[in-house]
Amino acid sequence: MNIFTKIIASELQLPQQGVENTLKLLEDGCTIPFISRYRKERTGGLDEVQIAKISDMNERLKEIQKRKETIVKTITEQGRMTNELQQRIDETWSATVLEDIYLPYKPKRRTRAAVAREQGLEPLATLLMMQREQQPRKAAERFVRGDVKDIDAALQGAKDIIAEQVSEDEGSRQQVRQQFRRDAVIRSKVVSKKKETDEAAKYSDYFDFSEPLRRCSSHRLLAMRRGEAEGILRVTITTDDEQCISRLCRHYVHGNGPCQRLVAEAVEDGYKRLLCPSIETEFAASSKERADDEAIKVFTENLRQLLLSPPLGQKRVMGIDPGFRTGCKVVCLDAQGNLLYHEAIFPHPPVNHTMQARMHLQKMISDYNIEAIAIGNGTASRETKEFVADSVSSLQPSPKLFVVSEDGASIYSASKLAREEFPDEDVTVRGAVSIGRRLMDPLAELVKIDAKSIGVGQYQHDVDQTKLKHSLDQTVELCVNSVGIDLNTASQQLLTYVSGLGPTLAKNIVDYRRENGAFDSREKLKKVPRLGPSAYEQCAGFLRIRDGKNPLDNTAVHPESYAVVEHMAKDCGCSVAELISDKTKRESIDIKRYVGGEIGLPTLNDIMQELEKPGRDPRQQIEEFEFDPRVKEVDDLVEGMILPGIVTNITNFGAFVDIGVHQDGLVHISQLANKYVKDPNDVVHLHQHVQVKVLAIDRRRNRISLTMKF
Repeated sequence: MNIFTKIIASELQLPQQGVENTLKLLEDGCTIPFISRYRKERTGGLDEVQIAKISDMNERLKEIQKRKETIVKTITEQGRMTNELQQRIDETWSATVLEDIYLPYKPKRRTRAAVAREQGLEPLATLLMMQREQQPRKAAERFVRGDVKDIDAALQGAKDIIAEQVSEDEGSRQQVRQQFRRDAVIRSKVVSKKKETDEAAKYSDYFDFSEPLRRCSSHRLLAMRRGEAEGILRVTITTDDEQCISRLCRHYVHGNGPCQRLVAEAVEDGYKRLLCPSIETEFAASSKERADDEAIKVFTENLRQLLLSPPLGQKRVMGIDPGFRTGCKVVCLDAQGNLLYHEAIFPHPPVNHTMQARMHLQKMISDYNIEAIAIGNGTASRETKEFVADSVSSLQPSPKLFVVSEDGASIYSASKLAREEFPDEDVTVRGAVSIGRRLMDPLAELVKIDAKSIGVGQYQHDVDQTKLKHSLDQTVELCVNSVGIDLNTASQQLLTYVSGLGPTLAKNIVDYRRENGAFDSREKLKKVPRLGPSAYEQCAGFLRIRDGKNPLDNTAVHPESYAVVEHMAKDCGCSVAELISDKTKRESIDIKRYVGGEIGLPTLNDIMQELEKPGRDPRQQIEEFEFDPRVKEVDDLVEGMILPGIVTNITNFGAFVDIGVHQDGLVHISQLANKYVKDPNDVVHLHQHVQVKVLAIDRRRNRISLTMKF
């Protein structure tokens, strides 16, 4: 069992055997969705979150291993490697401790201490550190030569060497770190010349702000750092310098003679000039990293909820991108999301062709058998919904109305993908199509848009972009594979996220489908160019075929397990199709009889669940929603009003709720429930329909405070 397995199992508190097998599967190229769904026997039933943590930690340990190799090579080339030092490096898996070990050997620019060493002053520094010399100035006389002009210069050079030694000592650094962990304070102050500017107003809470660093929440730290990046705030992290210096002096200074005073001066200089700035930079980076991780966690959870939003399903849908002056762009889509027709109507001011718009709308609904209408939630959304509701009220049957988030629709409509899909249409038509398709299947449509543009994160442009992309891509992949994809209708973009595929194989599948018609079995995937046995193994269980030759192709049962299902059916004296449709036959099966080889009870239990509900969609059912007709603008709000709303974004400090006034209100975490709430996700979820009460309205800053406690 390798060292990585032991470290990961210990830190994540997971069984070593499960971790080791997971690492082997990852090394073999298996994806996280595949491992969590189809290799439960080998992992001990680890879920996708645990497997993702194992994967991330494994990559981090690999990076540390590479760093170790660089450090060992550098120290060895200097001729300073010892057995003890090699052992310490080998046994260290903390990046911080590793860098502390390396610091004295790390090539650096020409420091004051380096200059002093070149002048031959290191023996004098050693003499001072021994603290036995009663007349250090007299001892320094013999070092006055060459570039060392006098005794003071000699003593200063020796102190520079001591200061650097103190700043690079592991014990010193750990001492100061402990002080920072316990007592560090983060402070922000406004840059005086920026205080009265418009762009500074949004940072007014941080014009003169301080808080213990360990208590500073992710969103406050990221807000301060953004203000600092924009030149509006100055941000510092400080601790009690006198206490730090006192503790260091107790360690290095022994007594109160002339040598001790010189060493004390060197220790203070080493702390103020070198050690404190270094640890402050370290804590600035580590606190930013923690804030990034927390913000990314919130972003990915919101994205997961959004991608798994309830779909309307394959219905004939009308998509409307609302607007006033430019009119409402209307598109009609068939049940597969194909564009059938589009036109613009102008029911609102300043054009006011209301009657004509109503007639055209009713005709489109009739001509294309529209079953549901999706209206974007941007400008003129409320007015458009009221107009459409009035226009369809007399129709039988009347299409259902839904308001759909427009976030990212403009990004898609101007993208290369949208141009390829609709080369003859302008961006307004493409945007309306995206709105309509989002109602039918949010997951299938949203994968076409850069996740950062979907509007469910806070400070997404301020966090580590590599980490953010990794987490968002991983989230999309997990969502796509947890739902399962229709092989014959999925877009290339959607197929890209299926386990084992990627852009090239996704394109090859679409090309093959276009040239050869719909797939009638999973087996035919093997005919797709470059889709080999490994890719087939990874992707097959996540791709569904409706009305195919084999009913198991429309389930999450993996082809490698078809034989065991066929064995069950044979033992029941029926076909696989009959086994799926007959609950009595399924209940008569003793699954323990089929345990063997790579198939254990976890897989058999999954198979039985799939046979019970083949091709089931794990997402919930979509619900209709109505805003309060009394409020359309912020000026219509009155404190104390109780209103219906939709949760549009969740942060670690609360939830934003759309109440229909073109400005989301904030339910602070303290106002989410009549109890202590640690995580807003424990109380609310994205797109949840909630009742809120208006607490306060700040019209100057355009902020609405809401509560769910009443």
